[in-house]
Amino acid sequence: MGMTNEGERPPGPPPTGAAFLLAQLGAHAAELFAERLAELHLTPPQGGLLRLLADSPGRSQRELADDLGMPPSRFVAFADELEERGLIERRRNPADRRLYAVHLTDEGGKLLAGLRKVGAEHERRMTDGLSEQERDQLTGLLRRLADRQGLSPGVHPGFRSMRAERPGRRGGRRKGASADALDDVEIFTREP
Repeated sequence: MGMTNEGERPPGPPPTGAAFLLAQLGAHAAELFAERLAELHLTPPQGGLLRLLADSPGRSQRELADDLGMPPSRFVAFADELEERGLIERRRNPADRRLYAVHLTDEGGKLLAGLRKVGAEHERRMTDGLSEQERDQLTGLLRRLADRQGLSPGVHPGFRSMRAERPGRRGGRRKGASADALDDVEIFTREP
């Protein structure tokens, strides 16, 4: 298709590339996922921490902050809110009493089961229209791209800039800003 008049584009939407489509779908998926988790009074980063603790309980705050790529000073306030809600607990590390080991509570485990359901439904919704083979192929291609970009598996890069915010609070950011709607779906849809 050529130009209609000198310098004019043909009618219809402008052409887009893979990078734009990934960003467009990622922002859309992140916003939808954050809305679903807000109904559980959680943010995606909070849910991500619950999943990490279920997979490897008793890790130090510093280790968890490092794995999430989050500044340790932000992690403390982030974990405080979850502890106040009875979802996690800090215990003195028996090997090094200067450190705290972070654990998921029974209440946190119950909430995590609900998070997994939300994550699985979100995965189905976002890949609706694809066959199982196409979903597997897409997942494989996206993993390869993420690996080439040096991204940590299952950890959203937005953790590096996140603040300890409560669900539904925007903290002055515009709707849809990356740290408000971190998409950490993989952390909920993986088999335990």
